[in-house]
Amino acid sequence: MAAFLVLAPAGANAQQQPIPFPFPNLMQGTPQEEAACAPDSAKFCKRFEPDPLQVLGCLQQNRTRISKACQTVLRNRGV
Repeated sequence: MAAFLVLAPAGANAQQQPIPFPFPNLMQGTPQEEAACAPDSAKFCKRFEPDPLQVLGCLQQNRTRISKACQTVLRNRGV
């Protein structure tokens, strides 16, 4: 899942171009990583879906409450 940020153009005739999120690999997990964190995401962070950045922040805020498997995923990803 690639995240894009669209910025408003400076001029009236300028075209909007999506700007890639600077950390695409951070937001896209393997199926195993997603499976490890899915229960925690559903339990603690459902209100932030589908925004992966907010879900990630929520998982970080709940790090002491999430499963060891999801904690490992965050640690391995450097978050």
